[in-house]
Amino acid sequence: MSGDRTLILCVDRDNDIGFKAGIPSPVTGRDNCLDAATRLGLEDPEDSDVNAIFQGIKLYDERREKGDDVRIAVIAGDHYNSIDGDRKIAEDLRKIVWEMEVTECILVTDGAEDEFILPVIQSRVSVTSVQRVIVNQMPNLEGTYYIIKKILDDPKHAQSILVPVGLVMLIFALGSLFGSTEVAIFIVVGVLGIFLLFKGLGIDEYFSLALHGLRESFVAGRISFVCYIASIFIGLLGIIMGLSSFLTWYTADAGVLFYVLSFVYGAVGYITAAILIALLGKVIDVIQNEPKMLPRVITLPFFVTGLGLIAYGASIYVISLSATVNFPIDGVDGIRIMMFTTIGGLILAFVGVYIQKVLQKIKKYAPEIKEKNGKRFTRN
Repeated sequence: MSGDRTLILCVDRDNDIGFKAGIPSPVTGRDNCLDAATRLGLEDPEDSDVNAIFQGIKLYDERREKGDDVRIAVIAGDHYNSIDGDRKIAEDLRKIVWEMEVTECILVTDGAEDEFILPVIQSRVSVTSVQRVIVNQMPNLEGTYYIIKKILDDPKHAQSILVPVGLVMLIFALGSLFGSTEVAIFIVVGVLGIFLLFKGLGIDEYFSLALHGLRESFVAGRISFVCYIASIFIGLLGIIMGLSSFLTWYTADAGVLFYVLSFVYGAVGYITAAILIALLGKVIDVIQNEPKMLPRVITLPFFVTGLGLIAYGASIYVISLSATVNFPIDGVDGIRIMMFTTIGGLILAFVGVYIQKVLQKIKKYAPEIKEKNGKRFTRN
């Protein structure tokens, strides 16, 4: 018999046991895991997590019969937000490893999506094996249609598939109605490319976090909600002004950099203001609710303003160099403006870092000063 204690771990990354069966996670112990699998199976017999949990229980019984010291647990993430869900999984696993005193783990999953959490699990406990449960399906046309139908019935997958397809079709229809087919195809390909970049780079997760923060600020009645709404409208105005600037300075023989910076020239001021308003609301919330976090957020307004200045100066410089547009600033003045804005942006960044260091020192020595003042008051 080995001296190591092994954890049989079943991961439900999208929290089907909580969303469908109302079972809070984590679930520990054979009987509790069996009850969770049974309740989830009664709610949705086709859920693959049911098979994964039963596989974990079977593996647990087999290891016990061989005399191994094993434990079993089911941990779940979040049904709507994978980032918050992964953080929850990491925290629950940390508690389980501490309470059960396990030294290694056998991971049981129902597919590749749960295996994305493998690095997080390995950061908490050594993973000695990964057992993937594959449910046999009939490989015919009817079965394929049924699988697709079930995927589209899931709200999370439906939003990822139906919304972009519907948006592309709507844009193409509007472009064909009010313009030419070529323009409609150009717009559709551009929107689809932006969507794929957002999904590929994980930017959509940050948007989900932003919407979650907006909802929380509204429910809590914080000033940041008003700032967030104002920043959204100003940001949209910035995009419109950027497109207007792009059309104003558009020239057929310019390069991609010129097109990008011509958009930046019109949009950067509004977008910078929008981000600053949102950060102002965040700073006010931190001061009111979590003053200890102030050093972490106080540098952001300085950085954003500095980057905005640098981008503005670079856009003026590039546009002023073009001989095909009637830009009011010539190349020499463009260089001067770019130098001044770059220096100003760097100075703002250094000021933000300096203020952060000062606040960190105040935070560090504040308890000692408070204690000394208290002792002095007591002596008097």
